[in-house]
Amino acid sequence: YFEASAVVIALVLLGKYLESRAKRQTASAIRALEALRPDRALRLTDGVEQDVAISELRLGDAVLVKPGERFPVDGEVLEGRSHADEALITGESLPVAKQPGDKVTGGAINGEGRLLIRTAALGAETVLARIIRLVEDAQAGKAPIQKLVDKVSQVFVPTVLVIAFFTLAGWLLVGASLEVALINAVAVLVIACPCSLGLATPTAIMA
Repeated sequence: YFEASAVVIALVLLGKYLESRAKRQTASAIRALEALRPDRALRLTDGVEQDVAISELRLGDAVLVKPGERFPVDGEVLEGRSHADEALITGESLPVAKQPGDKVTGGAINGEGRLLIRTAALGAETVLARIIRLVEDAQAGKAPIQKLVDKVSQVFVPTVLVIAFFTLAGWLLVGASLEVALINAVAVLVIACPCSLGLATPTAIMA
């Protein structure tokens, strides 16, 4: 049963590798989303432009966004017309037209126009922050198939161990040698090994 044992171990290790790879990809996605948030913004106060840290902004502050810059916060357009590239935020492939009264999303890229926006959401309340939080929660939580596998394992594993023990004891009681009894007990463990479950969870996560 050395070959069977080697296959079982290989499948388990493959499952662990796929799961680890999926987690690394999720962590990379989170870092990419966090990189969309600018550190500073150009606040307009009484006609005076001030380069300030995002943490210094308050709700209602007027923020100037130049062409090619990322919107530092969620807000509403007060002045100007432009287009916003929201592909990395909403998945919209085409630039979205923006004019006074329209909403803008922090992290999106301003197009050709100069816009003055009023801050509507900051920090954890922005759309981008909520997306990051959802991705983090998804990474920390368990997929439905993981929960199912855990429930099945709670019953399946003890049952298989009990059957293997009785197989060992049964062969010994009928006069078989310890070697034969052990081989048959191990055969039960190998045959009952749920290799498919070991691959199902990481494969589902990768998908």
